[in-house]
Amino acid sequence: MLRQLLITLAATAAFATPAHAWWNDAWTTRTRVVLDTTDKGLALPNAAADVVVPVRLHSGNFDFGAAAADGADLRVVGADDKTPLPFEIERFDGINELAVLWVRVPSVAQGSDKNVLHVYAGNDKAPPEARTAVFANSHATVLHFSEADGPALDVAGGPAGSMPAVREANGLLGGAARLAGTPLSFPPHPKLVLAPNSGLTIALWVRPDAPAESSTLVALGPVKLLRSLDQVEARVGDEKLAGAALPASAWSHVVLTVGGGKAQLYINGKPAAQADVLLPAATAPALVLGEGYKGLIDEVQLLPAARDAGWVRLAAAAQGMEASFIKSQKEGEAAGSEGEGGGYFGILLKNLTTDAWVVIGILLVMFAIAAVVMVTKAQLVSRVGRANDRFLDRFRADLSGQALVKDAGDYLHSTLYRLYQTGEAEIAKRRAKGMQTLSGASLDAIKATLDAVQVRENHALNARMVLLTIAISGGPFLGLLGTVVGVMITFAAIAAAGDVNVNAIAPGIAAALLATVAGLGVAIPALFGYNWLASRIKTISADMQIFVDEFVTRAAELHGS
Repeated sequence: MLRQLLITLAATAAFATPAHAWWNDAWTTRTRVVLDTTDKGLALPNAAADVVVPVRLHSGNFDFGAAAADGADLRVVGADDKTPLPFEIERFDGINELAVLWVRVPSVAQGSDKNVLHVYAGNDKAPPEARTAVFANSHATVLHFSEADGPALDVAGGPAGSMPAVREANGLLGGAARLAGTPLSFPPHPKLVLAPNSGLTIALWVRPDAPAESSTLVALGPVKLLRSLDQVEARVGDEKLAGAALPASAWSHVVLTVGGGKAQLYINGKPAAQADVLLPAATAPALVLGEGYKGLIDEVQLLPAARDAGWVRLAAAAQGMEASFIKSQKEGEAAGSEGEGGGYFGILLKNLTTDAWVVIGILLVMFAIAAVVMVTKAQLVSRVGRANDRFLDRFRADLSGQALVKDAGDYLHSTLYRLYQTGEAEIAKRRAKGMQTLSGASLDAIKATLDAVQVRENHALNARMVLLTIAISGGPFLGLLGTVVGVMITFAAIAAAGDVNVNAIAPGIAAALLATVAGLGVAIPALFGYNWLASRIKTISADMQIFVDEFVTRAAELHGS
């Protein structure tokens, strides 16, 4: 028996291992990021090695309140929750709760949802992290255009270039360069030595202005990317690759790879044109961007190797505005401490704006009032209905009606009994004046008095019912008001921050819709309660009307002339 108990306890302990390990308990919160390359995410033609992907953080997937104001306590760890991954911060806006990290991932498997990394935060005692240049190993030039001022910075370690352009705060991932025809120039980079047996990859995002004008997007010695009449084409030495559509006023990812005797042009991750050509020889050519080009340009990357189709598709999908295959979720606090909990509703409540909280607070008060009215009215009409039934049975069984007066306590809540008392009082008043029989005029006067009492009883039954009608009609409109204002604030914050990623927008909009849900949550119960109460009150009112006629008829029979 003892042995079986020990085995059971051991098995329980084995299965009680936490579902998610925690890299370091000093960090209190983390975000789990999955690069889903299955058919439900991004289907890659092949696995990709040594890739640098952007990770977008926002209020829906990251706890900015727990993180340091400048993101100094951020750490990125691999799927094993042991291996730190190199990363750098392009932007960290704790006020608007938006951030972009560039993380170097050793490999991204094809057809897998196990490509996982974790972003940790929430350690105010974390030492400053020695930032690693995540692009230095594989890239020759990387331009984010996120610097507040000064020349364009080559984050891959090359020399800075001239910046005769206006920086656009709301770029693809952060800042962008707005060109008006004057090119950006960069001195030669030592890694970029072109030769027939070497390789080259040029990748950049462009959003041309309309109308289309002929321009040079990129010129790297004998290799060029050109735009003409809403078409983009590549030239490698004397070889020209056929043009592909490049829409105006929309972000497009343009990639040219040259190596192994083949040049390939990609637009938005898809092959657009190719040609058999060797890379012309050129020793460290200078880089020129946007000669004659008008529009935005962002995330320029040059690599001294020809990357494959999997790398191109992954880069286009990861850096694009949707990046839906990158799925991220906030996972609360470290093991051993109490997590946030709440699931999806916890996310919604956390992202509620102040105006939505005000509206929901008002709706909660309305719901409480409506609930009190429904409960009290339901109790009232139930008591009245039962008392009326008892009284009516007694009234119809006792033609003299004298026993009813003695048992008045049984009919305390009966509206019919109060009508009966009024009628008997009117009859007694006339007898006191010496009227032994009731004339037609007297019966009409008694009926008028009973009608007046009936109206007052109806008023008492319908008292505060207007509060339910206010909840029914006003609740949804108040909720809609909260939703509209919340959506406006969300879009205004996104516009100010420059991140139009759907993952950043969704939590705010979903939270704003919670106000409409709250309004409907007030109106729907109030609607059902109002209809039920109105039906019961209508029945009681009809019973009173019938009783008035019945009482006057009996009075005429017993006391009429």
